Amino acid sequence: MDPDVLNMFVIAGGTLAIPILAFVASFLLWPSALIRIYYWYWRRALGMQVRYASYDDYQFCYSYRGRPGYRPSILMLHGFSAHKDMWLSIVKFLPKNLHLVCVDMPGHEGTTRSALDDYSISGQAKRIHQFVECIKLNRRPFHLVGTSMGGNVAGVYAAQYPEDICSLTLICPAGLPSTTDSKFIKQLRELQESDSIDRIPLIPSTPEEMADMLKLCSYVRFKVPQQILQGLVDVRIPHNDFYRKLFLEIVDEKSRHSLHENMSKIKAPTQVIWGKQDQVLDVSGASVLASAIPDCHVYILENCGHSVVVERPRKTANLILEFLALLHSTDNNKKQA
Repeated sequence: MDPDVLNMFVIAGGTLAIPILAFVASFLLWPSALIRIYYWYWRRALGMQVRYASYDDYQFCYSYRGRPGYRPSILMLHGFSAHKDMWLSIVKFLPKNLHLVCVDMPGHEGTTRSALDDYSISGQAKRIHQFVECIKLNRRPFHLVGTSMGGNVAGVYAAQYPEDICSLTLICPAGLPSTTDSKFIKQLRELQESDSIDRIPLIPSTPEEMADMLKLCSYVRFKVPQQILQGLVDVRIPHNDFYRKLFLEIVDEKSRHSLHENMSKIKAPTQVIWGKQDQVLDVSGASVLASAIPDCHVYILENCGHSVVVERPRKTANLILEFLALLHSTDNNKKQA
């Protein structure tokens, strides 16, 4: 073979080998770094831009896509110990001309974490209102979406700041009493009885505990490689002390049933989406909301657990779009009447 041709193949092979080796090394040695790169790439591919907003000395981190238009903007509030990027799976199925905003909840990811902050549900709702005013999102009423803890905050927000929102989507929201104990609630009771409350199932510190948490939160069984489980744990461990403090705050009497205590004040049209096989928060909470909120539309998803956003992203995105279209059609009919 011609030496020049051989050299060309060697150079090409070396060029290809470097990124492959880098990927393998990251996967084996630094899986947490790979996870961060993954979210960065996904945000970039979907056109989501990260920005910061300040309220006095408090900083909010958020991502957004699009600009305010004739359709309501959408603000998304994530759940306990998650971050703004959890919504990317749904963003993928939403039109690019919709104005979307995903914010890191108080103390999470890029948003300020302070030992002096009020992490109760009403305290978080107040902080989110400050964020909304910072970016002037409430120049026009917007659609608010929240899941789990974020659903609790979203419901309380809708009750406390009704002029800010035009409609509401609650996905498996916390903050409701239940006639049926979920698997998670039973586990918590067992831990309390054995004085092992530090071992909260939603705060894993080993790959095995992370796998158990994923099984608890989802009906769909995802096959997650051990290295990825390790990476997910590595990302969370530095924040676990905060998560424990936050968890105790939101299950305290002050916050435990915040949504239930405020739901009679919710006047905006409300959509409730719940996984039928939710093992964290029992699906019976959907009927509690339906009986208390006048204009409430309930959708129960079969073969779906608590992680609705991850398990059924396309279906969830479509339900939100259909709900907004229904409200728009209703408004037009009222104007024409």
